[in-house]
Amino acid sequence: MSGPSWRDRLLGGFKKTSDRLVGNLAGLGAARLDGETLDEIEEALIASDLGPATAMRIRDRLEEEQVERGMEELGIRLVVAEEIEKALAPVARPLMTDKGRPQVMLVIGVNGSGKTTTIAKLAAILKGDGLKVMLAAGDTFRAAAIGQLKTWADRVGVPIVSGAEGGDAAGIAFEALKRANEEQVDVLIVDTAGRLQNKRELMDELAKIRRVLGRIDPGAPHDVLLVLDATTGQNALSQIEVFKEVAGVTGIVMTKLDGTARGGVLVAAAEKYRLPIHAIGVGEKVDDLRGFDPHEVARIIAGVETFQKG
Repeated sequence: MSGPSWRDRLLGGFKKTSDRLVGNLAGLGAARLDGETLDEIEEALIASDLGPATAMRIRDRLEEEQVERGMEELGIRLVVAEEIEKALAPVARPLMTDKGRPQVMLVIGVNGSGKTTTIAKLAAILKGDGLKVMLAAGDTFRAAAIGQLKTWADRVGVPIVSGAEGGDAAGIAFEALKRANEEQVDVLIVDTAGRLQNKRELMDELAKIRRVLGRIDPGAPHDVLLVLDATTGQNALSQIEVFKEVAGVTGIVMTKLDGTARGGVLVAAAEKYRLPIHAIGVGEKVDDLRGFDPHEVARIIAGVETFQKG
């Protein structure tokens, strides 16, 4: 018996976010939206973590269009969905694996963001696509991180290069890329330390990893993927800010959307930073991480189908 479809998992994953947004908008629909009601709608959208830019754009759309069509609750939800889609469409980009072999993906993110499990899920997806994948346990700051990644590598069935706790992360990355070349690996995924308490230390470590990888392949790393925990809400935006500065982020993976009412931060991140969002996670299983359809996600967040069915 097959499990729920990806769409069903999206509906379930974004349920808390959608319920929060709908709850914040409840009772604000009216045949005529005056300035006070529009202000309340804008505040409700910001409270739902959609971000001030998207909230303001939706407010302006509602003000313009209420003359042309009635602004009952469905009308408001449709405008919200359309504007969310506008924010998400330019950044919803699948992770490409055609940049040369081996393609090196440096994965970064704070401890607890779901970084290790995301690496495992990416490895499983890429392996399922017929690619030869290798992992490098570059988070030598925590012994638990090395052990956890080894466990996942065994579970997924991919090789891993690791060292001792407190070892040289750059040395492990160098050894891994050397082996990846020798073994004709397609994708090398490198884990990194997630500490942010000392930005300079993290910046120096990542710069060193880049330098040693560059000795083997001047183009490496080809991707710098930031894993964000959606349950942190607006704190996720400040993490993008820091990691953009210290690591040159090229794309985002957002996890734990199924455990939060703050999934609107996906929209705020898209609007503010315009970085590719390669995948979203709505569960613990390997296939609960994948790319997304901006139109579908926007309508789910805005609760359009739920409203029409009800």
